Amino acid sequence: MKQQLGIIDKARRGEKISTAEALLLADFDKLQILIDAAGALRDQAHPDIVSYSPKVFIPLTQLCRDVCHYCTFAQPPRRGEKAYLDSEQVLAIARAGKEAGCHEALFTLGDKPELRYKVARDELRALGHENTLSYLAEMAQLVLDETGLLPHLNPGVLTLEELLELRKVSVSQGMMLESVAQDLCDKGGPHYGSPDKQPSVRLGSITAAGAARVPFTSGILIGIGETRKERIESLLALRELNEVDGHIQEIITKFNVRKLFLFLFLFFNRDRV
Repeated sequence: MKQQLGIIDKARRGEKISTAEALLLADFDKLQILIDAAGALRDQAHPDIVSYSPKVFIPLTQLCRDVCHYCTFAQPPRRGEKAYLDSEQVLAIARAGKEAGCHEALFTLGDKPELRYKVARDELRALGHENTLSYLAEMAQLVLDETGLLPHLNPGVLTLEELLELRKVSVSQGMMLESVAQDLCDKGGPHYGSPDKQPSVRLGSITAAGAARVPFTSGILIGIGETRKERIESLLALRELNEVDGHIQEIITKFNVRKLFLFLFLFFNRDRV
């Protein structure tokens, strides 16, 4: 306990804590002390200032080759519905965002759906493209030219070459690390059957983004079966990558929506269950 309090005081003074010190906090259960320290650091950095960039979301496609068992975004092909937004739909969303005062166009989509679905391959071919990333690049350029909104792209795992190509049509890119917990990819885990969710693959893509000098957004996902220690390890992994190239501009903490709703239900109904 005394050692852990010393580590928290060190962090509160603005000093960098080591990986070993951070991991020692994994079983520290005095939540209010951690909250107070985090609040103090926040107030030192930017007191009561909250900055944000208004953005409009453009779901270019909801198809994905991965099968994450908690995902509420990805959807299988639907009879009678297009797999991809066409250029008119993309521009309609972008223009509505522009009128609402947005500055960015955040393209959301699944990982390389053409590798899994024939309908994706067929539609891309009809659109004049061999893959989703090529079509994404065209639509990002279109939005930039027609509306002036700054494209931010979230197409999932990318190679260095793919990152460099998309850098030509975007101001930033992103991909959640989610977790470095390898057992989440084992049979029965939420990432089983999702090749793009292998921690080494995602870390490799974020590393490549640094080599490509791409301003990058990443983060972790809470509530998919990981431990508190693994959450800390995931954040430390992102810190380590950023210390090499300084390209990670934002760290997001997301919650598994289904588990969050269950938690809130149980919390507000705790006297009845």
